[in-house]
Amino acid sequence: MLDSPASPMPVDSVLQPSTLTRTSARTLTEQLAERFASRIRDHLLPSGARLPSVRQCAAQHGLNPSTVVAAYDQLIAQGLIEARRHRGFFVRERGPVARSGDGEVATAAPRMAAPVSAATLIRGMFHPSGGKPQPGMGVLPPEWLASPFMAAGVRKASAGKLLADGSLRYGEPLGDPLLRRALAQRLQGMGLPADPAHIITTVGATHALDIISRTLLKPGDAVMVEEPGWAVEFARLDALGMRVLPVPRGPAGPDLAIMERYCEVHAPRLFVSVSVLHNPTGYCLSPAGAHRVLQLAQRHDFHIVEDDTYGHIAPEHATRMSVLDGLQRTFYVSGFAKILAPNWRVGYLAAPPVWTERLLDTKLLATLTTPSLLERAMAHCMEQGQLRRHAGRIRQRLDVARGRSVKLAQSAGCTFVAEPAGLFGWVDTGVDTDALAQRMLDEGYLIAPGSLFHAARSPGSLMRINFATTQDASFWRVFTRLRRELG
Repeated sequence: MLDSPASPMPVDSVLQPSTLTRTSARTLTEQLAERFASRIRDHLLPSGARLPSVRQCAAQHGLNPSTVVAAYDQLIAQGLIEARRHRGFFVRERGPVARSGDGEVATAAPRMAAPVSAATLIRGMFHPSGGKPQPGMGVLPPEWLASPFMAAGVRKASAGKLLADGSLRYGEPLGDPLLRRALAQRLQGMGLPADPAHIITTVGATHALDIISRTLLKPGDAVMVEEPGWAVEFARLDALGMRVLPVPRGPAGPDLAIMERYCEVHAPRLFVSVSVLHNPTGYCLSPAGAHRVLQLAQRHDFHIVEDDTYGHIAPEHATRMSVLDGLQRTFYVSGFAKILAPNWRVGYLAAPPVWTERLLDTKLLATLTTPSLLERAMAHCMEQGQLRRHAGRIRQRLDVARGRSVKLAQSAGCTFVAEPAGLFGWVDTGVDTDALAQRMLDEGYLIAPGSLFHAARSPGSLMRINFATTQDASFWRVFTRLRRELG
């Protein structure tokens, strides 16, 4: 859930390093209880997360164990945590209260979750922590994205009567015609035979994924997803009532043997893939791997959604299944949040012609139309090659950042599980990154533990880093110290 209780402490304040002090007007017990309470309210400790043992917590903060016991007692009294005999203390389930037939409150079985959730990372995007670069974030720094041609595009899109025309009536259902023409030219340049009539603009790429899911699927359908994979996609499909089938993703592509077994047993309707600069590994699909996946889709009658969110920073001529398939069984999804304007929320999908009208119906039922002024401004940013040149500058800057971040990570004792590429690095820290995530929060850093990227959320030693935000040597010094303590 993305909603939170009334008037919670802002995420940025929770991420700030906080020190328990004996000179405070509040007791150490109260300070410790409030620290955990704030994290629970802000989903930094979601339902089912395990708190440190009394002994561990006392050692970590230099407290007497009795102080920790008293703080945990306060949290229990507030209904935030529960004690489980011989197991420890856990965050209580915060879903709807279930009642038995006689009206008594029934206690739901707790669901285990990663100490840092997908919702936490999303919240962190909106509440950055005190100016510190955040290694767990999935976006480029704002100063990398800012470009003068964006403002020029807005001015051109809203000049004269265009402002009224774009504000006082709904836009075209499919999306702004100028943008769809520009998108068709871009996709055709990649070898994708997309016609403007079969491109639908959306409120970001995630909205495009949602439109496709709601159109093609019904609750209970099986959907194959790559693992490790995007935590938000797992959560989104689960919320729609789909059966999520994780497919291991390797350097050349998904595990075809597992996909074959899923097809024989579960008859999945859809496969969601990030072919190029996969999140979190950075892998790019090989031509042979793409061809085999398409053969499997033909043989077992499922569709493929290709999420090309990172296509703007990808190597030229990277393999895309939608190009090889010609939009027969594939749906192509992308947007501009990662490369140019996150808050414009401009995304799009290109679909097989037979599906266009049904997809459009789903869009209209959810949002009516999309903001034509911003879509027209985006078209102006594309038409003179400004976006292409901007993306080239971003790629060069990211190449430099990646080289520096890789050296710092290796010096801190990390090893790269996948060859560093694109925006993200997939590293092995050698320690439990769920536990490390909570320790890093005390220092003001939000990291992305590997459990976030697995459907089963099992703890491990992997971590995703953002190359653009891990060039700060001070972060790696803190990381090294805490890694040593946990090891």
